[in-house]
Amino acid sequence: MGILHQLLDKIGLGGALTPRAPVRVFLLDDDTLRHEWFARQFKGDLLEVAADAARAVELLSSNYYDLIFLDHDLLPEHYYAEGFDDERSGYAVARWLAERPARLAASHIIVHTRNADGALRMVELLRRVGRQAEHVPFPLLAPKIKQLRRR
Repeated sequence: MGILHQLLDKIGLGGALTPRAPVRVFLLDDDTLRHEWFARQFKGDLLEVAADAARAVELLSSNYYDLIFLDHDLLPEHYYAEGFDDERSGYAVARWLAERPARLAASHIIVHTRNADGALRMVELLRRVGRQAEHVPFPLLAPKIKQLRRR
């Protein structure tokens, strides 16, 4: 069986013979098309979605997640804004997590926004308190998810 496992690993199907526990995934994003995209990426896993910061905090305060995906710009007026709207963006959720470093401490956080400035602020805030956080722009997310699911 060792050779078969190695071959399946090489072609990306290493987990095909050994079932794994479902991954618990949280997504903060206002785009319903992205909700559907994430549902396809995490088919067979447990995905919970929030479209605004208040709902995100509600879910994060009462559930456990292995992976947390945070978008920065949650409203159409954020997309090309020159300033920051921290209270109604993903930054508010990042700040909530940073203020509670013991809450979901083992979760891996990925900021998937295309807003590089907003992402940098969120990741820096989370890393300052020791969180596992990184910025992966949405267009580069599919390979990262594949990598994470192989763990």
